[in-house]
Amino acid sequence: MKEGMKESALGLYIHIPFCLGKCAYCDFVSYPYDPEAAAGYAKALAQEIYLRGREYSENAVRTIYLGGGTPTCLPPAMLKRILTLLREHFPVSPEAEITVEANPGTVSNELLESLLSAGVNRLSIGMQSTEDRLLRLLGRRHTAAEGVRAVESARAAGFRNVSVDLLFGIPGQSTGDWGESLAEAVALGPDHISAYGLEVYGETPLGRAAAAGKITICADETFREMYFQATDYLNGSGYVQYEISNFARPGMESRHNLIYWEGKPYLGLGPAAHSYIGRRRWANTAGLKTYCDALAERKFPVVEERVLTPADEMAEVMFLGLRLTAGISVSCFRSRFGLEPAAVYGARISRLVAQGLLEADRDRLRLTREALPVANQVFAAFV
Repeated sequence: MKEGMKESALGLYIHIPFCLGKCAYCDFVSYPYDPEAAAGYAKALAQEIYLRGREYSENAVRTIYLGGGTPTCLPPAMLKRILTLLREHFPVSPEAEITVEANPGTVSNELLESLLSAGVNRLSIGMQSTEDRLLRLLGRRHTAAEGVRAVESARAAGFRNVSVDLLFGIPGQSTGDWGESLAEAVALGPDHISAYGLEVYGETPLGRAAAAGKITICADETFREMYFQATDYLNGSGYVQYEISNFARPGMESRHNLIYWEGKPYLGLGPAAHSYIGRRRWANTAGLKTYCDALAERKFPVVEERVLTPADEMAEVMFLGLRLTAGISVSCFRSRFGLEPAAVYGARISRLVAQGLLEADRDRLRLTREALPVANQVFAAFV
């Protein structure tokens, strides 16, 4: 095992930086899909896979996640080739969870069959809403009917693990609208549902529309009401909330995302991808051209890197671990750092407990129900 590596298992994240068009709320790194640009990206990614595969050839890969962007805007053969290369250069576990994000408008039988034949066993479908009016406001390029068809087609093709993403707090969305989206999504029987509160960023079309007074941002109280509406409905519909925004049938939690929240090592490939291995965090360049140029010279496209101090690691354990409804194990924290959380953050923990935002029992620290929709206020205490 190479110096600085703590564990033999890794999660792999592959950033596919293309979309058919950028959504009105999106601030992720993505570029308009173009066949020539995609071919250049695929060539550079193949080189990064080769280089990183040599570096981490001893690390069993337990999850693979293709995110974006919109991975499924790439030709099915290109996606299949990426997955083939990963298997050729990394020791991918036979039981690995392999996820691909999909926009409903890009889902076809050809795509689904290609993904299944490439070993993909989990599909994450970005439905976002079941109302065309709200999808148009968000700048989504699919209809509500296409969202339903995507889930149904995935099931018919043979996917046994299907996740859907939903958004609440959309301008103009009522609690009634949100309730309908939740009910319609549950009726499709997905194994996993992510219910995210919409964040409106200033340098996006939606952010500019809000600044100009053309739309009204969801009020905090309505946002809170919608959040609890989701948790109550989904918990009552057979889903277990295991993270602030994530709900799953028992045993169907996202194994890849748990790697992030549990502070386990992962390797990110592609423009703007981040990695965390052996106390080191690093990020690739976000620029598509600079990414491709670096790899054409057989150089890693890393633009930012740092080694975490013990204090950094403790802080990350706190604000990442508290995202999980199970919270943080005091005994695990003590085993890793030789100290209990109270010895490091005693005053802050006491204050948050007194405010009703944190609860503590014999071996656990976790967010209270009231803290869940305002969790960032808690996390800020440990940064």
